[in-house]
Amino acid sequence: MASPNGGDDFESSLLSFEKLDRASPDLWPEQLPGVAEFAASCKNPINNSPPKWMAELESEDIEMLKELGSLTTANLMEKVKELQNLAYQLGLEESREMTRGKFLNILERPKK
Repeated sequence: MASPNGGDDFESSLLSFEKLDRASPDLWPEQLPGVAEFAASCKNPINNSPPKWMAELESEDIEMLKELGSLTTANLMEKVKELQNLAYQLGLEESREMTRGKFLNILERPKK
């Protein structure tokens, strides 16, 4: 059987002290396009200007985002269900109005 020190020598012989340069795009290609640019933009967190997507939001929109962000999971799911029901009701109402317009010949194309 091998001596206890022999095992340590074997393990130490397996160690590599080589320094790998991760700056080389040939050796380490970017696996997900755009990740490097995103990481570079996150390195400087001190940025006074709002993100591009927030620039177009009005104060009402921002307040709604804050309100939705403060909801619990159950409350958020309830809000989503309410919005789905509202969308369904609007779809039914639009269908009725379109049918009504068809019967009244409002949507008929002019004859050439």
